[in-house]
Amino acid sequence: MDYRTLGGSGCAVSSLCLGTMTFGAETDEAGAHQQIDRFIEAGGNLVDTADVYGDGRSEEIIGRWFASRPANVTEPVVLATKGRFPRGGDDSPNGAGLSARHLTRALDASLRRLGLESVDLYQVHAYDPLTPLEETLRTLDQFIRAGKIRYYGLSNFTGWQLTKAVWLARVMNVAEPVTLQPQYSLLAREIEWEIVPAALDAGVGLLPWSPLGGGWLSGKYQRDARPGGATRLGEDPGRGMEAYDRRGTQRTWQIIDTVRKIAAERGVTMAEIALAWVTDRPAVSATILGARSAGQLEANLRAADLHLTAQETAGLDAASDPGAPDYPYGELGADQRSRSLAGGR
Repeated sequence: MDYRTLGGSGCAVSSLCLGTMTFGAETDEAGAHQQIDRFIEAGGNLVDTADVYGDGRSEEIIGRWFASRPANVTEPVVLATKGRFPRGGDDSPNGAGLSARHLTRALDASLRRLGLESVDLYQVHAYDPLTPLEETLRTLDQFIRAGKIRYYGLSNFTGWQLTKAVWLARVMNVAEPVTLQPQYSLLAREIEWEIVPAALDAGVGLLPWSPLGGGWLSGKYQRDARPGGATRLGEDPGRGMEAYDRRGTQRTWQIIDTVRKIAAERGVTMAEIALAWVTDRPAVSATILGARSAGQLEANLRAADLHLTAQETAGLDAASDPGAPDYPYGELGADQRSRSLAGGR
């Protein structure tokens, strides 16, 4: 397992992160504890959850794992959770958002479910247009000062939102975010236009979620057959961003064909190739793995030490190019933002 710093912090984390969205939903407690044990055994140390995963059950399951293991086993774990969205059917006006009131209550509730006094990384799950960002940053800084969290991060922020948060924190002289958690995979590369440059400029590390595109890049879905059986799209073909009719484009099949070819040449799985690609992208601190079972986790962990050649990376880049519009992200737009030291435009 490779290790990197958690964004601009001095905290070392494994290049693969155990995502726990399935805990308490698709994965029962015994299976969840088995996944954490195996992940730690493989050298992983970053575990990511959220208060809305399984409506709090994910945090409770992780809390019981901490309580049932000796300190020498749990001490290496760098634990991350999130707050922002309503839970438990709470549709009250203050039941969501990034206000001081909601975040304070959300963090305290997470700590109770986890049975811990603090977490290493607390992430705001999405932007809140109704709460002044100054209020959110001040609240997160107070959490650090109170010893409830050690670092904080952002999730699902756009490039301008990330940059605003970083510079506001500097102006306010409060702690800055160390990470951003975006969707990122060979199928979803649009963050490279603004978000990745913003993260690199700010020294913020990326924690990509859905690196396999909801399972598409594992090769489980076929061009000429709608999904069925015990798969996410087999159970719900219209599921979110990875819905079969939304994702099953010519570009998607082109990417899958390229991944399959490189995987066959390397003698590894398609998932390993897709995970290796995203893990070695600029600014990435750790790639989040999401598995229903220990078997799926085991297969994905094999990507820990896999690195692609420059030729393989170039082939995947070409096949997955999302085709930036001419302006402002394409060639014509880029020309407006460059110049030669020799003179001229």
